[in-house]
Amino acid sequence: MKFGVYTAILHDRPLPEALAVIRDLGLDAAEINVGGFLPPVHMPTIDEILTSDTARDDYLGLFAEAGVELAGLNANGNPLHPDPHIGPPTLADIDRAIRVAHRLGQTRVVTMSGLPGADAEAAVPTWIVNPWESSLLDILDDQWARAVPVWRDLDRLAADHGVRIAIEMHPHNLVFNPATLERLIDAADAESIGAEMDPSHLFWQGIDPIAAIDHLGERVVHAAAKDVRINPAAAIHGVLDDRHTRFTGDRITRIRGDAAISRWPAESAWDFVALGRGHDQAFWDRFVAALHAVDPDMAVHIEHEDEDLGRIEGLETAAEVLLTARDRVA
Repeated sequence: MKFGVYTAILHDRPLPEALAVIRDLGLDAAEINVGGFLPPVHMPTIDEILTSDTARDDYLGLFAEAGVELAGLNANGNPLHPDPHIGPPTLADIDRAIRVAHRLGQTRVVTMSGLPGADAEAAVPTWIVNPWESSLLDILDDQWARAVPVWRDLDRLAADHGVRIAIEMHPHNLVFNPATLERLIDAADAESIGAEMDPSHLFWQGIDPIAAIDHLGERVVHAAAKDVRINPAAAIHGVLDDRHTRFTGDRITRIRGDAAISRWPAESAWDFVALGRGHDQAFWDRFVAALHAVDPDMAVHIEHEDEDLGRIEGLETAAEVLLTARDRVA
């Protein structure tokens, strides 16, 4: 297996320095962002790599020099967003990510399914979380009807380039759990679509990530290492806690697509945390073992979003847990 870092958290430094951080953590792989929500900070020469063997070889040489393997590209975003300034460019980024992955000898591109509006005239996406009312089912069916042709085309493109698309099951997307992932695969008759197994987004939904891995089996093609802590406030506000507030002015720290990430409640129902701060070592041992059973060559990358820990501190905390799990599986 490959154990590394999704390098978005290290966009504050150039790629060689980011790779040195990964190596010094005792990890051996990196997942690089190539578009979508975030700019391709660690691959600014995508167009050159697509057309120049020299540019491609120079880029891969940075990884060889650092002793860190390139193990996946990431283009997370909303390719189905109804805003023409967001949806089509994101879709183009995913298309380009597949093509540049092929050029670099990569077989995994991580992204999200996306989410359209409630109807063809909508200006913003609409997430139908629990469609027990029939009118919501009608909206959801229409959203799927518009999404499936897009994903059928992406699946064919990926198949032509020897790439698997690893979809992160993420809130505010059509695909946010194993059932919706399977629906997309079946509806698109997909050969090259699978799951990026990120347990953080499953935990707060009440899904057991180990059971999800066992259920999906070989449809799990890539993995993220990110934890969630369920807090006492969940007993009052539930996991669909909506007490978020807007950032204003210089309080905005991250932008995704068309909107700033909101500020979480002071006593939130749940939080993203570094590995071990939400679920103990025993869970992560079982998580890595379950992934190994599916694919002994699986790539597992730390995604650091613990706001209580600095960039390096959070990576160090997660790496210690992940490497312990690796050693116990070996």
